[in-house]
Order: sequence, then C-alpha cells, then structure tokens
Amino acid sequence: MNLTSTVKDGSQIITVNASRIDAAIAIRFKEDMHGMTRTGPDRIILDLTSVDFIDSSGLGAIVAAMKNLEPHRRIDLAGLNPSVDKVFRLTRMDTVFKLYPTLDG
Repeated sequence: MNLTSTVKDGSQIITVNASRIDAAIAIRFKEDMHGMTRTGPDRIILDLTSVDFIDSSGLGAIVAAMKNLEPHRRIDLAGLNPSVDKVFRLTRMDTVFKLYPTLDG
C-alpha cells in the first residue's frame, strides 16, 4: 500500500496513492495506517483524491484505522470522488467521518 504522510497546520495528512482500496489491499492498508498514526496530531486527514473505488473491505479497513486511535483523535476524509462518496453515504459512514470535497475543505 502506498501511503504518504505530512503534517500541515496541526493535522496529519495521509495521502492514499492508489486507485483502489479493496479486499486485495485492505489488510496492508490497515497495517500501514496503524503504523503511521501511532503518534501524531489529534486530527488525521485521509486524502482519497486518487481513490476511484472502495469496497466493503476497504471501508472496514478505514473504520479499523479509526478504532485503533486514542478516543481524543479522529480521522476526517477528503477528496472523495463521486463513487467513493456514494459508498460512504449509502453505508451511513458519513455520520461517523467528516467528509470534505477537497483538502482545503
């Protein structure tokens, strides 16, 4: 899984450099997210700009990454294309995560 991390304005931005988060990479994604978020700012922004497809395994991996955080930390999602956004809204995960159209809000 190709993830990159930067810190900007007190938030950790983790960029997914892949077009899919699916069953084939979900376990690796979850492991990499856990490693990158063990410490750091309270707010993590997961940049999904490059992601064109997410399935239930990918959704579960993002939820698992959130559950691995301390209670005062959170993951927000940014850059969702229409099909990925639709998955989060249909599964009501938009009530769990804050969704932003771009990294700028």
